[in-house]
Amino acid sequence: MSKNKLVVIGGDAAGMSAASKVRREEPDREIVVFERGRHTSYAACGIPYLVSGLVGSPDMLIARTPEVFREKQNIDVRIFHEVTRIDPEKRRVLVTDLRKGGDFWESWDQLLIATGASPFVPDIEGIDTEGVFCLSTLQSGIDVFRYIEEQRPARAVVVGGGYIGIEMAEAFRDRGMEVALVDMAEQIMVTMDTGMADLISEYMAEQGVKVFTREKLEGFEKGPDGRIGAVVTGSQELEADLVIVGAGVRPNSAIAAEAGIATGAGGAIAVSKKMEASIPGIWAAGDCAESYHLIRKSQVYIPLGTVANKQGLVAGINISGGDDEFPGVIGTAITKFREMEISRTGLSEKEAGELGTDLRTTTIESPVRSGYFPGTGMMTVKLLAEKKTGRLLGGQIVGTAGSAKRIDTIATAITAGMTAQQVVDLDLSYAPPFSPVWDPVQTAARTLL
Repeated sequence: MSKNKLVVIGGDAAGMSAASKVRREEPDREIVVFERGRHTSYAACGIPYLVSGLVGSPDMLIARTPEVFREKQNIDVRIFHEVTRIDPEKRRVLVTDLRKGGDFWESWDQLLIATGASPFVPDIEGIDTEGVFCLSTLQSGIDVFRYIEEQRPARAVVVGGGYIGIEMAEAFRDRGMEVALVDMAEQIMVTMDTGMADLISEYMAEQGVKVFTREKLEGFEKGPDGRIGAVVTGSQELEADLVIVGAGVRPNSAIAAEAGIATGAGGAIAVSKKMEASIPGIWAAGDCAESYHLIRKSQVYIPLGTVANKQGLVAGINISGGDDEFPGVIGTAITKFREMEISRTGLSEKEAGELGTDLRTTTIESPVRSGYFPGTGMMTVKLLAEKKTGRLLGGQIVGTAGSAKRIDTIATAITAGMTAQQVVDLDLSYAPPFSPVWDPVQTAARTLL
């Protein structure tokens, strides 16, 4: 047996990024990965597009199968194996074989916890009714797709107005269903400011989605066939043949906490910038781990696929003897609903207010391309800057095709500590098919001044 054995709990983005990096650096090292599901290294962000039919097969969302990891990279991936206990003192984990049954102990010299996150499942009567789904894994997405194919639901209700909720509402509309979206907050997309979120709600309504905010989920009612028949809120009943509960996620950190490993922001596993946990020899990465926020200067919990892959790579570098740090996050995210693109980065006004920041803000409308160019649409850009220094703190974009990826310019500027004036001075590209002569981000920065 290897004297430097690595055990990884979790076979998706962070876990397999780390394991693959360690294998590249140390070809002979013993690496064992335990994954409680059937799939490894899959694109969870593609699940709504699998459900809609835009992605033709679940296999298209899988980057590497367990067989590829075993045969091509000599990584011992064991699917349908769930780690139920970590014993730091004896450096071992207790594993349940979910197919054959029975438990066994597996030793380790170094341990990476990459257990991801699970959807928040409200403790409400009827949550286990057939036709009610909580998306968390590729298999759960496959289950939703199969349910649609077999049952042909006509009415869908989406609970939760975040990224998953919006994307699933789009998927169901594209499948021809009547769709209602319910959120207990005052607006959908709570990571964005009210005016920008209102643009999204209005467009979704135009596209046939009934959007209900300030509606608390209270229960589910079964139909005559025993499947889901209605969603009950504080003020109404919404008929439904299919329900997605997308009310956020929680880090799968309980197994770590039970072993005495410290947890931090949002209940996620506390980590250093090297992705080290509080006990030597144990690391954590991905949706189960916290991150450092570059603007807030504090630890936060922001579960995103981009973050998970980067944290996994940093963990793999350090586990294999390198020296790297994960610098942090600013909450950059992007999505779409049909022809509307949506993105955000940095702080919202509410978040900046909680920090006591004196702000200057602006919101502008601009053509996505030169106004005379055929097919151009409009986009709305909101920028936030520190009033005293002009340093950019946040940005939000809502608009037609070609809008949302401009958030990367804002994210880069925030990360670099740039001011609005410095953004105005950037030598950005211009040609009529791509942008007005003043890029909309620069136009917004000019108005901030």
